Amino acid sequence: MNRIEEIISLLGLEPHPFESGYYRRTYESAHYVEGMGEGNSNRSLCTSIFYLLTKDRPINVLHRNKSDIIHFFHLGGAIQYTTVTDEGEIVHQVLGSKLNQGQHLQLLVSGGVWKAAELLEGEYGLISEVVIPGFEYADNEIATIDHLQGFTGAIREKLRLLIK
Repeated sequence: MNRIEEIISLLGLEPHPFESGYYRRTYESAHYVEGMGEGNSNRSLCTSIFYLLTKDRPINVLHRNKSDIIHFFHLGGAIQYTTVTDEGEIVHQVLGSKLNQGQHLQLLVSGGVWKAAELLEGEYGLISEVVIPGFEYADNEIATIDHLQGFTGAIREKLRLLIK
């Protein structure tokens, strides 16, 4: 068993159905926020997952969520996050263990911001994500070519590589 298979097995990860990589929900708060869920239902205050990118699944495709998400780096190679501001500016931030090279151990991506992630080095990169209020698939939007039409040509071309 190689290291990737070992991590997948030990953490009970499964292929992510929409974004690529592997994941497992590890926590869902028993506390709720009233009227924030789909159809104005109650929503879990917070959820968390493990998320693994591998050399075979190195890109977390461009998407956005309604909730804020805090990402925490754990193991493996550095992961570059690409976010797009409301003004159409691309911002790159790297999660990894090389703090002296400008890498970060955690990253906040605010709700409504387009984001993607890419494994930069090594065989794998393992993170956790905490979603506040809790994650619901109805709040997750995967980018398509049509979503890119509102950006300038140069930005659109850079983001095209991060579309599923």
